[in-house]
Amino acid sequence: MSGQKPNVLVLPGYQNSGAGHWQTRWEALDPSFVRVRMSDWDHPARDAWCRTLDAAVAAADSPVVFAAHSLGCLTAAFWATQYASATQLAKVVGALLAAVPDPSGPHFPHDASGFAPVPLTRLPFASIVVASNDDLYGSVPFSQTCAHAWGSRWIDIGPRGHINADSSLGDWDEGRSWLASLGEGR
Repeated sequence: MSGQKPNVLVLPGYQNSGAGHWQTRWEALDPSFVRVRMSDWDHPARDAWCRTLDAAVAAADSPVVFAAHSLGCLTAAFWATQYASATQLAKVVGALLAAVPDPSGPHFPHDASGFAPVPLTRLPFASIVVASNDDLYGSVPFSQTCAHAWGSRWIDIGPRGHINADSSLGDWDEGRSWLASLGEGR
């Protein structure tokens, strides 16, 4: 698989990502971005989401990079540390993890199950955790703890809420640049 441009597996969070979300916009801009379709966006269950991600990685015929948002970040972390085989992990070049939510926080969706405690184990691929300093779903200290434990680069993009459609990021060129740097193995 070396030398191939990685495909991007888009991992939305709770209730999926709508039309104005940067993940949806990225998919519209580049056919190599493929959304991982979870069976139930409104009642996320860790085991089901991780098994769906595992099937998506297994189906990939080239290296992959994850573009994860919110609960998609936790799915990627659980998958990498508790579900994935060595063969599956070898396909993953890196992960952009935006707006990591805290399952013990007051705003974490009650409909989500199995996402606590968050695995605080080094991820077996390059990763970048992107945080907003006013995200109601995950505090700066929480995202820094995850980034440190996962061996991720940590980036604070200032007051941007939950780094979603309401954050007015448009096509979020800066995020795409960070994602591309992972795909290039930097």
